[in-house]
Amino acid sequence: MIRETLAVGLLGCNCTVLGDEASREAIVVDPGYDIPRILAVLAQHQLTVNQIVVTHAHIDHIASALTLKEITGAPILYSKDDLPLVAIMDWQAALFQLAVPEVRPPDHSPAEGEWVNVKGVEAMVMLTPGHSEGSLCLYLPAEDLLLAGDTLFAGGVGRTDFPGGDSGKLMASLRERLLLLPDATVVVPGHGPETTIGIERRTNPFLA
Repeated sequence: MIRETLAVGLLGCNCTVLGDEASREAIVVDPGYDIPRILAVLAQHQLTVNQIVVTHAHIDHIASALTLKEITGAPILYSKDDLPLVAIMDWQAALFQLAVPEVRPPDHSPAEGEWVNVKGVEAMVMLTPGHSEGSLCLYLPAEDLLLAGDTLFAGGVGRTDFPGGDSGKLMASLRERLLLLPDATVVVPGHGPETTIGIERRTNPFLA
């Protein structure tokens, strides 16, 4: 599998491209900003985008999803439970002194355990509310890989002081969902360096 992660935008959101070497089909996760850089990665690997997945509807993760859809024709998937965040996109933009992007409802709101598929790449949706009500992660068991959005970081966890955040739900998502994954699972968080479930289980002070 092809996997490229690039930090996009002023807030350094980790946008990940998942592609299949044979079919050249791809999933793009969290295209927050920097569409030219994302398109360059796709062109480098000769990939066609068939799915766009947004882990949650904070501006740094969703701002350029519609632009990528307009370029590629791929549908946008994220949880409808984050539509209240879409409704305050102007507030989000003002908070970080960013232009207000055009954000629309998802083409599809995936359910718990649903598989997001392109030919050669399969990722299971894990609903992990807490950082936002509609936060989700993508788990690729065949690759021992978790795209964690802003639920889990190397040495940290997602903040819960924005609208829709809930610290109790976040800790439940971590303990009842993510920490049940194998220790060897590589975690690509929404920001910052990669880690593993095992490392976070042993060393993350928020999970002690």
